[in-house]
Amino acid sequence: MTGAAFHFTVPSLSVALTAAMLAMAGCSGMMNTPTAQSVAGLSPAGNVTITEDFVTGVGGGIGTLEYQGRTHRFKVIGTVAGPGGGIEKVTASGPVYKLASVADFPGRYTQSTGKAGLSSSGSSDLWLENSAGVIMHLQGTSTGAMLTLGKDEIFVRMAQ
Repeated sequence: MTGAAFHFTVPSLSVALTAAMLAMAGCSGMMNTPTAQSVAGLSPAGNVTITEDFVTGVGGGIGTLEYQGRTHRFKVIGTVAGPGGGIEKVTASGPVYKLASVADFPGRYTQSTGKAGLSSSGSSDLWLENSAGVIMHLQGTSTGAMLTLGKDEIFVRMAQ
């Protein structure tokens, strides 16, 4: 399956509302941020690829999950904690751990160990975990610049 191009213009009202809900949910409870030690000795259950564009701290994008020989498409909505001023494009991929079923993959993923300040073009290395315990280790590149407090959240919804 080939990936479709994603063009992000201005966040729609539904994206903005979802981002606001994510931001509030992130303030109400912190999940443990996974690390390499969290998956030590585990084999990846699958692989994920994400392309996401951020405009003033709100992002949207698409991705694919390769799991048990099948490709599953999903949509991503994300937020960056902090002022969020700027435009940034992130392309990342990596292994998925602790995934027992595709049904466990969607949901809110958090990461709170990033650097605070101005993030600019370069490499990215994110460890994200959802409430079902699924862990993604995403590595990739980003272009552009964004002000951040070092906490990122994404919400994954499986494509219909």
